[in-house]
Amino acid sequence: MDLAALNDLLAIIDGYIGGSSWFVFALLGSGIFFTVYLKFPQIRFFKHAIDVVRGKFDEEGAKGDTSHFQSLATALSGTVGTGNIAGVAFAIHLGGPAALFWMLVTAALGMTTKFVEVTLSHKYREFAEDGTASGGPMYYMKNKLNMKWMAALFAVAAIISSFGTGNMPQVNSIAASLKATFGIEEIVTGAVLSVLLGLIILGGIKRIAAVTEKLVPMMAIIYVIGALSVIVMNYENIIPSFISIFADVFTGSSAAGGFLGATIAYAFNRGVNRGLFSNEAGQGSAPIAHAAAKAEHPVSEGMVAILEPFIDTIVICSITGLTLLSSGVWNEKHQNDFSYSDTIVVAGELSEEQDGTALFEYYNNGGDIEEFTGQLQVTNGSPKGVTILHARSIAEEVVISSEGTPYTGTVAVENGRVKDPSKYNFSGKSLVHSAPLTAIAFNKGLFGDFGQYIVAIGLLLFAFSTAISWSYYGGRSVTYLFGVKYVNYYRIVYVLGFFLAAIIDTTIVWTFAGIAIALMTLPNLIGIFLLRKDMKNSIEDYKEHLKKNFDAEI
Repeated sequence: MDLAALNDLLAIIDGYIGGSSWFVFALLGSGIFFTVYLKFPQIRFFKHAIDVVRGKFDEEGAKGDTSHFQSLATALSGTVGTGNIAGVAFAIHLGGPAALFWMLVTAALGMTTKFVEVTLSHKYREFAEDGTASGGPMYYMKNKLNMKWMAALFAVAAIISSFGTGNMPQVNSIAASLKATFGIEEIVTGAVLSVLLGLIILGGIKRIAAVTEKLVPMMAIIYVIGALSVIVMNYENIIPSFISIFADVFTGSSAAGGFLGATIAYAFNRGVNRGLFSNEAGQGSAPIAHAAAKAEHPVSEGMVAILEPFIDTIVICSITGLTLLSSGVWNEKHQNDFSYSDTIVVAGELSEEQDGTALFEYYNNGGDIEEFTGQLQVTNGSPKGVTILHARSIAEEVVISSEGTPYTGTVAVENGRVKDPSKYNFSGKSLVHSAPLTAIAFNKGLFGDFGQYIVAIGLLLFAFSTAISWSYYGGRSVTYLFGVKYVNYYRIVYVLGFFLAAIIDTTIVWTFAGIAIALMTLPNLIGIFLLRKDMKNSIEDYKEHLKKNFDAEI
């Protein structure tokens, strides 16, 4: 099976799971339910959450391995990653500015969802003989719900998701960014970072927490400064950018520049899907990190978790989105090397003016566009009698090369896909997505062409810290299923997968990540709903705990 066919297969699976409407509504529905059921805790408890992180309510002798801030930093390092740089760019690329609105809605509701899942996971955590804590949704499923089968299902999904969320997309985005910015080959990036990853994760949660509490603040400051410089330099586009986010929310994003438009359903699905990938609220991953926190009462750690989607998505993703929109690069065509899984050869010579509506239907509703099958004639790199679509846009100035020189001859194509993609390189001007698009936007700021270096370095720090944290999540799941002695085998496979993902096609990695997210999220959403009364009672008990021990209220 070639790469294009594999991506098509994964896309079909994702369409029935992570990319489907029922999954999106399950995610948002859970957030809406708990927001109403618990009377808007993300608003009522926000200030108290900040006080908890600051250590105002710390208690001597509390069990655990990490401080509130360290657990927040570790969890944030697991969520603040490619979703903030590449994921936002991918969502806007697919769904237009309206997709960013749905990312923000997902985060606002996700603040409550994460509050619930972290509290329950912390409440039913377990301690090993050496005193280290183990927790996560699988423990409340086993210890409270007595649903060991669902706990096992979640743990298996978490292991898969550790590759699909925390491993593969992270190093893939790092490698692509460093190649585009510094010319470093992907295999070199993968090799060096794999060694570093192995050295760090072998140290367990305490070493991971020590690294992430330093990395997270530093990487956030560097990235935000670079993004704000772009927004300031393009200040005249700030208000139009805000308007574009909200204008098409209930109509879908209209065509603009090289962007062919997106239906409301597509913008909604992609925005929510990328929003979850960014902040992971409801996925059940962050509770695994929070379970290690020193906290006498589980709700206090749930309070800390309220801040995660706010920082990750409402703050950082909004800044990235405004950077992309205000710079205007999101709907412009840029010179780039084409990804084979994003490339489609269609019959005839199409244009946005005459064929825009047909292409819109093709990409959003599976409309009728004739995909080319046969021998494609190429003269001095230029294809004849066809249109090359790349990244959901009509590619321009296309050059087909072989072994570094413009190709003359024929290229076998079947159903719009090149049959032997390893022989040819397609390049030209088209829309760009993921990390390369964000890098282009950063060049429009105060730092000029040096802006792309901020993205490359920021992405390196963001994504690498995410991979570190997810190795811990996967390791805890392996411990739950098989015992601690198998964790090192998992870590070896994790590092090997990290290396290989550096040279795998980007689109395939993102599609696989969407599937893995859904497999992990659904058991967790079911579990927290079944424990809704337990959650409400825990909040009331926490209020009494604060009154008794600190003479304080929330």
